Amino acid sequence: MLKIDAEACIGCGLCEDACTFGAIQVEDGLAVVGDNCTLCGACVEVCEVGALSIPRPEGDLPADLASWSGVWVYAEYRRGRLAPVALELLGAGRRLADKRGVELAAVLLGSAAQASEEGGLEAAARELIAHGADRVYLVDDPALADFTDDAYGNILAELVREHRPEIVLAGATAVGRSFIPRVATMLAAGLTADCTELDVREEDGALLQTRPAFGGNIMATIVCPRTRPQMATVRPMVMKPLARDEHRQGEIVRVEPAGQKLASRTKVLESVTAALDQVNLAEADIVVAGGRGLENAEGFALIRQLADALGGAVAASRAAVDSGWIPYPHQVGQTGKTVAPKVYIACGISGAIQHLVGMQSAETIIAINRDPEAPIFNVATYGIVGDVFEVVPKLIEQLDKN
Repeated sequence: MLKIDAEACIGCGLCEDACTFGAIQVEDGLAVVGDNCTLCGACVEVCEVGALSIPRPEGDLPADLASWSGVWVYAEYRRGRLAPVALELLGAGRRLADKRGVELAAVLLGSAAQASEEGGLEAAARELIAHGADRVYLVDDPALADFTDDAYGNILAELVREHRPEIVLAGATAVGRSFIPRVATMLAAGLTADCTELDVREEDGALLQTRPAFGGNIMATIVCPRTRPQMATVRPMVMKPLARDEHRQGEIVRVEPAGQKLASRTKVLESVTAALDQVNLAEADIVVAGGRGLENAEGFALIRQLADALGGAVAASRAAVDSGWIPYPHQVGQTGKTVAPKVYIACGISGAIQHLVGMQSAETIIAINRDPEAPIFNVATYGIVGDVFEVVPKLIEQLDKN
């Protein structure tokens, strides 16, 4: 929590002015902090007399940041196979590791009992090496067959303490969002959630973590310069995996976890897999999306015709979903799904940043919009300025001829 030195405080009000959350006020010549303090540290930085501080747990602040080295990726392994985001993160991690001149490692937790047609944990570890990992820390124990925050968090935190990687990445999946914050708390480390871009600053190795902020209206780049490791979760389908290289060589390190680290306060009684959504946008090579420019629900009939002609899937912007023209499972964007198809066709979509973060990784973006100043054209590979209801029927007609 924020600590205020009453003897040093002069009641100047600089901290009150700096707090964007209204969490600190000067009363009777003394700064007073409220319950809505987020520990952002803005007040600490502006205090000219050093009256404000944010104490950290003793021993958690690394004495020598330079002693932390390497990039780690948590390789999520569920229902007998690697989550696709694990390979995507290896692609991003390889780029960061090469830029820093350090090793890229993956952490794989699970149980041999989860073996599937893909070959189980051992095969998964080799797959991680083929996609860019130099080393894989493999933890195989029956207690890890079912995911629990306690067991997974304890083991990952212990590995980080022992090997001291400077960067730890994980997918912003249900599993990653569940236990990675726990790991960050255990390590007293900084964590940026739901990132869409990563880079490192050359002069000091700071991880530049970019994510949408303020409802997606801006893209914020966050750094954690004072602590290690630097941790981030990354949205699936944002990063590009490396091509598989079956000749890559790497080391698989088997880790035997201590019994107490496997203990969990929760017990999984049953795991039930819900029926999968029929809208399989994540795996579609071609996605045709409609937005507010379609004017009504009937407009999506035209989008479906184009998608069917191309063998693609139908998507939508949040504006179209909020208008009730198409169900939520079709939504692409910050509050919807993230896609990275070979071709993304945006029909009547203006290109708000909230939508762009969900589709800007597409290989080819084709935009159709009657407004020549629409932001979507700034990211489009090809742009067509025209009425969707005139352009799309002509495209379908040409496709039918072929």
